[in-house]
Amino acid sequence: MPDIPQAPGLAAVVERVSAARMLATVHELARDHYAGRRVGTPGGRAAAAWLAERLRELGGEVELDSFPVADVRELYASPVLEWSADGQALRLEHRRDFVEHLATAELPNPCTAPLAAASEADLRGRWVLAEAGDWARACERAEAHGAAGVLTARGTDAEGWMPKMIAGPAPRAVPIIALRTDRHASLADALAAGPVQVTGSMPLRQVTAEGHNVHARFPHAGGAGSGPRVLLTAHYDGVGDDPGMRLPAAADNASGVAAVLEAARVLTADPALGAELSVAFLDAEESGAWGSAHHAPTLPSDTLVLNLDGAAQLHDAAAVEAGGPAHALLATLDQAARLVDVPLRAGAMASDNRRYAAAGLAAIGIGMGMPGYQTPTETPDRVQPDTLVAAARLLVATMWLLAPSATSAP
Repeated sequence: MPDIPQAPGLAAVVERVSAARMLATVHELARDHYAGRRVGTPGGRAAAAWLAERLRELGGEVELDSFPVADVRELYASPVLEWSADGQALRLEHRRDFVEHLATAELPNPCTAPLAAASEADLRGRWVLAEAGDWARACERAEAHGAAGVLTARGTDAEGWMPKMIAGPAPRAVPIIALRTDRHASLADALAAGPVQVTGSMPLRQVTAEGHNVHARFPHAGGAGSGPRVLLTAHYDGVGDDPGMRLPAAADNASGVAAVLEAARVLTADPALGAELSVAFLDAEESGAWGSAHHAPTLPSDTLVLNLDGAAQLHDAAAVEAGGPAHALLATLDQAARLVDVPLRAGAMASDNRRYAAAGLAAIGIGMGMPGYQTPTETPDRVQPDTLVAAARLLVATMWLLAPSATSAP
């Protein structure tokens, strides 16, 4: 990257960003040992401890802050769904053909019952096939008539997977299973042709977990009060493995954590930084952004927040969402992006940045892609080194421009 008159010295700083170091972080957090890093699990706690140690190595004053998280969906056994019609049986594959509906009641053991259309008068003891897009009304009728459960439709990602989520609406009084759209249509065709028998289970329960944020504050390079307070954040939690199925969460959000950690390494190595840098690796984003909700009210009102959620596959541009009094911060981010040649576009970033913005802080969310999002294919090999470098350089350049040393340089 050439040196630019408006930012003398920046090129040498961003050149210190290491793709190899970031890839090593992604591979570490995606290991079997962390089991998908769901909040409240041993794997999640182990990831927090590992990150705390990395921040201490950089000279950070590190604190682990715990908080309760309610209503986390926990799949504690592999669910079952199969149907038989006209003497033939079909057993479906979890997360390929069907998936848990987050409003489901718990059904730990398989239940076998006849299938009925949602419009039929007699639903007692039967599985109910909801019409596409009308699962709520089907649930109301199923609950009123004592049905065995409800089958509804849900789409897949471009690779045919049904991504996992662990936060959703309040549970209903009946089990609900979501079928892939074409499987749902096939089941409707089979029911139109004759009797259908369905067997299903949904061992999904709600649990209360303990989350752990990892906070680090780095000493003021330029002296107390000489620069702005800047907080770099990324959530480290994932949705967690399924029973018998790995969900390594390499893109969402080991990639973002890796870029923030590398940016912190580069910035803390610069003795002339002159800004107050803090880092927060947040827990429980996947269950409702509870880590940032817990953290945001504790921060000084002049804190500037840059949140990175996904740095795995940059296509045309990074998505950016600004919230709170972030006009000046957004202008600086835009200038930094031009200097390090990272294209930006306005886009929705429904992540921890919104919790900070809701608390009245200047907060910007940045996203650079999540291939394999919340599926078994979200593996480290799909995290692009160039995207990690772009993300870390963007954070470094923004922080560098915010520092008094940048604005006062001759």
